[in-house]
Amino acid sequence: MNIIKEVKRARKGNKASFEMLIREYKTTMYRVSKTILKQEEDCADAIQEAILKAFHSIKTLKEPKYFKTWLLRIVMNECYTIIRKQKKVIQLDQVPESSSLEEGYSKIETKELLYSLSEEDASVLKLFYIKDLPIKEIAEVMDIPENTLKTKLRRAKKRAQLQVKEEGLQWKSGNNS
Repeated sequence: MNIIKEVKRARKGNKASFEMLIREYKTTMYRVSKTILKQEEDCADAIQEAILKAFHSIKTLKEPKYFKTWLLRIVMNECYTIIRKQKKVIQLDQVPESSSLEEGYSKIETKELLYSLSEEDASVLKLFYIKDLPIKEIAEVMDIPENTLKTKLRRAKKRAQLQVKEEGLQWKSGNNS
């Protein structure tokens, strides 16, 4: 599929082209939303709203080659809107059960660590270390220069390590960038 050609058709009102584009990026949209949101229902809501907004505003997209970045930015904004609307309460049914006790503690400690950080720090760390997205792609999605992202990542990592020291947790990033 020629993405640029399909974006140009979608901008002219071709619904089939827009649907093809959404199908092309549905997995990426889900991965990004799941990185930010915890609940499947919230991810589905964010993606649905993002698709609607993208459909209604695709004519405003100036450069077809940036469709993916533009779409993922809309998804991220919808995720943050959902977070702002929710109360910051962690319910017991949201903590996953694990068959391995140590693995379970590790997951819970990681979740606790991410909850203790700012939304931005947690998102940057999740996208890079957990979802394994490259710096270039994260920078495009967040609409910031790569060097700025590297700085944000380094600072978030330092804050996370400080938090770990204060709480006495064992956490290693797996990557010393």
